[in-house]
Amino acid sequence: MSDIADPSRHLVLTVDVERYSGRDNVLQWRVQQALPRIMRRAREELGLLPDGWLVQPSGDGQLAILPQGTSERTIVTRLAPTVDRLLREHNHGLAPEARIRLRIGVHEGLVHLDGDNGFPGEAVVTACRLVDSPQLKATLRRFPEAQVALIVSDRLYQDVVRHYGDLRPEHFLRVTASLPEKSFDAVAWIHLPGENAAAEQPSPATTPVQPSAGGQTFQHITAHGPTAFGNGNVITTYGSAGSATPHRP
Repeated sequence: MSDIADPSRHLVLTVDVERYSGRDNVLQWRVQQALPRIMRRAREELGLLPDGWLVQPSGDGQLAILPQGTSERTIVTRLAPTVDRLLREHNHGLAPEARIRLRIGVHEGLVHLDGDNGFPGEAVVTACRLVDSPQLKATLRRFPEAQVALIVSDRLYQDVVRHYGDLRPEHFLRVTASLPEKSFDAVAWIHLPGENAAAEQPSPATTPVQPSAGGQTFQHITAHGPTAFGNGNVITTYGSAGSATPHRP
């Protein structure tokens, strides 16, 4: 163990393109041209100097080990909104299959920077698992107009999001990011710029029934007698005076 250098503590950033493998070769090539440019512009706009950034590209994404001293508040609360805006500019006018939507994961912890085939460290593994979690993928699908879905570890949410007013904590969705095949479970928080990720989806049972064109809509209907059907409610008709009259077969 004496030949292993000490690790250092860093922010770990992971970026992944939604539905990359379903694109043809030309569209994959265009994604690989656009992604580094968009991330570079986001860093420049946020005043994040490129010196010390260790970026490992992966075709459909990036893994970045950020230099010590990088503002956690900037990365957690300002990076995703900036990338979201840049993606809207990039995607404007493109066919749906050519548009880029990103999942971004952020964690922090000890990392070995001298690995021969990457960056050893549990913090790196966790960041990669977070961005690949089905919970994050499903949340991005819930919001088809969103360009970015951000997931941060519970530690960063508690340390950064809760204590500052840059983003509204109540708009973060608490999830257990789970990849059973990787033996991974971790509490994390999801945010989508401009959206309330924590908002409940309307239940189909409470969705109002829309009347068909030119006709009437009846709800909670059941007939009684030889032609009984439905869920146990009673059909009601209304006479000319507007009084309710039970319908009898």
